[in-house]
Amino acid sequence: MLLFAGSGSQSRSRAIVDNNMDIQSMAMGQSFSQVDAFSDRPFSGNPAAVCILERAASDRWMQQVAAEMNLSETAFVVPQADGFGLRWFTPAVEVNLCGHATLASARMLWTDGYLDRDRQARFHTRSGVLTANLQGDDIALNFPAMTVNPTTPPPTLLKALGDVEIASINYDEHNFLVELAEAAQLRALAPDFTRMREVPGEGVIVTSLSDMDEYDFISRYFAPNVGIPEDPVTGIAHCYLAPYWQAKLSKPELLAYQASTRGGWMRVRSDGDRVTLLGQAVIVMRGELLHPVEFA
Repeated sequence: MLLFAGSGSQSRSRAIVDNNMDIQSMAMGQSFSQVDAFSDRPFSGNPAAVCILERAASDRWMQQVAAEMNLSETAFVVPQADGFGLRWFTPAVEVNLCGHATLASARMLWTDGYLDRDRQARFHTRSGVLTANLQGDDIALNFPAMTVNPTTPPPTLLKALGDVEIASINYDEHNFLVELAEAAQLRALAPDFTRMREVPGEGVIVTSLSDMDEYDFISRYFAPNVGIPEDPVTGIAHCYLAPYWQAKLSKPELLAYQASTRGGWMRVRSDGDRVTLLGQAVIVMRGELLHPVEFA
């Protein structure tokens, strides 16, 4: 019996060693980081995964990785002439513009030595060239401004939002911007996502004047049509909100809070056809994909 037990233990030990060797042999994979963006502390703001690649990967592989990460966005960064290529994927689709994953990507480029801290990060994207600069503790993103026009809301949108007092509804073929009369209704909002999926466009920005003295306005963002029921803190939503609230409040710079469960903040400035989004980002996780990259 002792010989049998000993043999079994040796076999199990050899199996563990062999398995560890297999894992180690696979471990020369693609590194990634998870960054909480638009926050100055971990476990708040909007988490994004960032993969800095040596060269472009296939669309299929990037979409599979984004689905595996299961975050609102995974960013893929590739060094290229005059900056970096940058693409963003939700668990379901590739998107044309994403603020928090751009903020996270810039943080990783400076932290991991791809850029000196005094160098601007230049990203070549589906939405043109986007830039990021360090300004003290903040990262300043230069993004396109989005403008909306008043519209008659589709009945499905009103049903999705439920019993709330609406001050205005606006649209630009991509997103609805809904201003509510009271911040308390915004915070308590529990949309019907089944009905919201019937609403045209990518998502619905809901906003109101802030009920907190330190912030000018608050918001939430819902985008079930692109696989994100509620986004924790949304850069692109503030490309709409910055010019919208600047026109209403006549202030050169506004402090915004996104009132999701995680919550997060940013400072915003609107200047013509561009907006500046200023926020912070905290690295919370590093890891390695143990399977090879499928290059394009």
